[in-house]
Amino acid sequence: MLLNDEVKMLRQVPLFAGVSPAKLKLLAFTSERVGYRAGDVLFQQGDVGDSAVVILAGRADVVVEGAKGPIKVAEIGENAIVGEIAILCDIARTATVIAQTEVEALRIGKDNFLKLLADFPEMTIEVMRVLAQRLSQTTMELTEARNRLVKSGA
Repeated sequence: MLLNDEVKMLRQVPLFAGVSPAKLKLLAFTSERVGYRAGDVLFQQGDVGDSAVVILAGRADVVVEGAKGPIKVAEIGENAIVGEIAILCDIARTATVIAQTEVEALRIGKDNFLKLLADFPEMTIEVMRVLAQRLSQTTMELTEARNRLVKSGA
């Protein structure tokens, strides 16, 4: 894929919508283009968070380790970014991401991602919005699960 094609794809990611084409071209150039087959692990829960991944094509599952084994908590597809929490919080990966289909992606290094956030405050606001939506969804799901446990008498 050509650099200009990658820039066009990055512009489809809501997080990067307000970033200038020149900056996106630099981001695409400094990012690593990666491909995965179905079943491949993009990154593992507990790994060092050294990059974020933008899904350009394909689908992947987000899985966390639970007391009784792995639990699928989300499915991501085109234009999604994943792995940014570990970068922003400077913590280990909070989940494992597994390719569900063939996946084409851009891996954005931690330094490049943080520089982009510093240069584009509107992008930082979008990151906060995405993280707040995820937190809201997780809170709702935990509440529903807790209510089911209470009703079942567990």
